[in-house]
Order: sequence, then C-alpha cells, then structure tokens
Amino acid sequence: MEIDKLKEIAQKVETSRSQIQNEQATKTAFIMPFLQAWGYDVFNPMEVHPEYSADLTGLKGEKVDYAICLDNQPIILMECKSCHQNLEHPKHSSQLHRYFIATGAKFGVLTNGIIYRFYTDTVKDNIMDDKPFFEFNILDFDESSVNELKRFSKSSTSTSDFNSGKIKEAARNLLYTKEVKKVIAQQLNDPSPEFVKFFVSHVYSGVRTASVVEKFTEIIKRSLKEYINDIIKEKFEEVFRKEPEPNPADTAAEDTPPEETGGDGINTTLEELEGFYIIKSILREEIHTARIQFKDTRSYFGINLDGKVTKTVCRLRFHEKTGKKSISIPDNVETGKEATTNINSLDEIYGVAEFLKSRIRYLTQDTYKSKSEKTESI
Repeated sequence: MEIDKLKEIAQKVETSRSQIQNEQATKTAFIMPFLQAWGYDVFNPMEVHPEYSADLTGLKGEKVDYAICLDNQPIILMECKSCHQNLEHPKHSSQLHRYFIATGAKFGVLTNGIIYRFYTDTVKDNIMDDKPFFEFNILDFDESSVNELKRFSKSSTSTSDFNSGKIKEAARNLLYTKEVKKVIAQQLNDPSPEFVKFFVSHVYSGVRTASVVEKFTEIIKRSLKEYINDIIKEKFEEVFRKEPEPNPADTAAEDTPPEETGGDGINTTLEELEGFYIIKSILREEIHTARIQFKDTRSYFGINLDGKVTKTVCRLRFHEKTGKKSISIPDNVETGKEATTNINSLDEIYGVAEFLKSRIRYLTQDTYKSKSEKTESI
C-alpha cells in the first residue's frame, strides 16, 4: 500500500468533495479508489462483494455495502455513507453492528469516504464493539496510521500468515492505548483530585488538605504542560541542529538591516515553531527548506529566505495572552504593505499556501532567471 496513492485520493477528496451529492457518488469517487489503493480488485465480486446479504432472523433484505472476502467468507464489512454525513449518528454504527452479527465477519469499517472507523469484537465474540479500535482520516494521516491500515490490505489478508486473532489482539491494544491517551488528555486539562494527590504525595510533606490539593491542582497542570512543551521544543531544536546549511552558491551577499531580536522579552514559543515547520512543509516543493529560516522579535515571528529580513516570506503574530493569531505576507511589489489573515488554528496556515508559494517564487525570481539564462546559453 503506497502512501502516494493515498495522497492522490486525499487530493481528490479535497478538490471534489463539494461536488459529491450522495452516498453512491461517494462510493464511486472516494471509497472504490481507496479499496484499490488497499490492493483489492473492486471489479471482482468474489473479492469485493457489493450489496452483500446480511439477513438476520426476522430481518430480510439486509445488505452491507461491501464485503471483502477470503475463500468465499467475508472478513471485512464496509458500511458506506455520504461524504457529507457525520459518522457520529448512532444509527450508522448500529447498522454495521447488525451486519457484523449476521455474517460472522471479524472486522467492520464504517466510512463516509473521508474517515474510516474500524471495529471488531474485543469484548464479546461475534458482537461488534461500541467503540472503534482504529480511525483513519484520508485528509490527516501519517506513516504510523498507514502501517496500521496495511494490516487489512490484500497483501496481508490474502497470505497464509493472515491471523485474525493476532490482529484482534493488536486491535485490543490500539483500543486501550486510545482510551489511555484520552484519560491522559483529560487529566492534563482538568486534573482529578486523585491524580493531584499522587503528585502531592511525592513533593509535599505536610497534611494533604482540600485547600492544599486545590492549590497544587494549577501547579501540577502547569508543570505537566511545561514538561511536555520542553520535550517537544527539545525535539525541534534537535532537528535544527541536524538540518544542513544552505548552499552558499544559492545565496548572494546582502546587507541585512537591523531587526529587533535577541535580548530580554523575546520568547520563541512552541506554536511559533510549529507554524514555522508547517510553512517549511508548504514551501518544500518550491525551494530547499534549509533556506527557509526564522528570526524572532518582540512584535512578531519572522520567516525569511536565507535569514535575510529584506527577504521576508511572512510574519506570524501569535498573542499568548489574547489567543489571537495572524499570518502576514508582504505583497510582491516594493510597497512594504502586507496582506494579513487572521487564523484560529495552525491548520489554517494551509489556507494561504498558494500565497506563500507565490511569495517565495517572487523572492527567488532572480535565481530562476539566472538558471534559465544558463540553460539558453548552453
């Protein structure tokens, strides 16, 4: 299963989702290509059986959208909804629940062509769990989630080594891991008294009264977040140390005007570094990312080409106290004006990706010209 194929599907979902009107169109445009990327032959009904019968006693005419079969037996059921439907509605999972019991399949997938929720029977045999053990989002995936997805690809299910019992055990571990993470997230945001008492017992020798626990609640909440931020920041800095220096041949000597940087009052935040890496990932198709650098100031976080403030790509303004965020991109003429976009989350930086690419192309136009001139002279 190749990540590039999944990326192609993701791009298709992004560009054509608004034009998809119903469930059948979602199947054709998004879900069938996903099954193909998974390695299955969607045109072979012995392998991918559409409208598979899933009748129960007293319930006739029940059919699941797709059944992936091995040796004429369904191993994965897939219930499909329109890409505009929310999978949270209880009736969607209850449908799959019935089909799961009727067919004897070991795994069920509920999808709207964007999110794929995987279920099995970790609690009671042949009874589908209420909670999915794994969720794959075609618009937001990484190598780790793709590796989990590969467990159910044709290359895995069609071999003699395929063992649904082992996968169920892995599913159980995934489910418990997800639940543990949820508990950790809850405790980080709103520590329970029991959680606070555990830490207080290690750092406070006095009587653990209600007022002491209340006092330590905020201290522990802040300490945990600072500890996590320190770890992440350390990882970022490690990446910085490993990044290659830009090729001197790609940069020209240029005077750099003074900028307000260094000294007291400047605190490079984790959010600013995350924004920086998002912008680097956007621009990697246009330029060697080592040339994209940052310079923090008291008033903004500047992202520049070759470390030169006269070649500003954009400026991030993230106000910690108010929570307001914005990204400003200079226009491609020497007016000094900036186009500023307010954002609610870092993901919204992707919404100005084309403007960032246009800006970097403008800043490197001399390089492109010189390269084309060399080509012509040859």
